[in-house]
Amino acid sequence: MKFNQDIIDELNILIQYDLSNTEQGIKIHGDAESAVINATSRLFKKGLIDKEDGGYLTAMGRIASEHAAGLTGLLLKSG
Repeated sequence: MKFNQDIIDELNILIQYDLSNTEQGIKIHGDAESAVINATSRLFKKGLIDKEDGGYLTAMGRIASEHAAGLTGLLLKSG
């Protein structure tokens, strides 16, 4: 199975969250690229974030974000 563009877009949203500060969320504005808006909406529908336009990570979203950050770190270190 390969990562499709939708998954890549969702991972890009997840790695924007500051995992050291649970009280800091993100806000995706209505004039953002449609791929970003759609990715954020999908993450909300999957229960990983608490608002359709960003907001805060849910418990499951935090786990996903931690994994995304870890994978990103490994890939960047290997390059």
